[in-house]
Amino acid sequence: MTEPKIVNPAYRIVTERLVVRCYEPSDARLLAESVTESLEHLKPWMPWAHNEPEPFEEKVKRLKRFRGLFDLNQDYVYGIFNREETKLLGGTGLHTRLGDRQLEIGYWIHKDYVNKGLVTESTAALVKVAFEIVHVHRLEIHCDPANHASASIPRKLGFTHEGTLRRKTPFLDGWSDSMIWGLLEEEYPNSPSVRARIRTFDVNGDPLL
Repeated sequence: MTEPKIVNPAYRIVTERLVVRCYEPSDARLLAESVTESLEHLKPWMPWAHNEPEPFEEKVKRLKRFRGLFDLNQDYVYGIFNREETKLLGGTGLHTRLGDRQLEIGYWIHKDYVNKGLVTESTAALVKVAFEIVHVHRLEIHCDPANHASASIPRKLGFTHEGTLRRKTPFLDGWSDSMIWGLLEEEYPNSPSVRARIRTFDVNGDPLL
């Protein structure tokens, strides 16, 4: 078995208002509630939202799969929780599909928490983790050009819009365009995310940063 190219030890990230952490199967109820409450908000941008609602048992299986991939250093999916961890506010991740020392950040947010700066806060935290703990060379964020709220996140955090790929992303029975935003390791020290105030913890709860 080959060694993973990207190792991310940050299982739990605490920001000023949020807990961003690896999912547990016991989070299935919170995930189901958050997705169900936000379906119409998510459907224009998230293909997976069109498969909802799914049976609760499938949610549990999904979160087991997310946890397994995290433990195996194959992909890093996080839930965005309030500080009390009683409500799932959205989801995010550091995705390994780009190759060696490169990660892609994705995100979604509950309909009741848009325009509150929470996605910017959680994304800045992941940018900091990616460059200061994982030591990546490059980060990307992809989004539909029509999703102005999503595109505003990389713009605020100092990413460069490197281009828009036409008909790049499969979406239901068609294709959607995809904006590509990038941030390089030499650009990170001058980016807003470097000032993010976070605490990070490994799988055992020991502090990392």
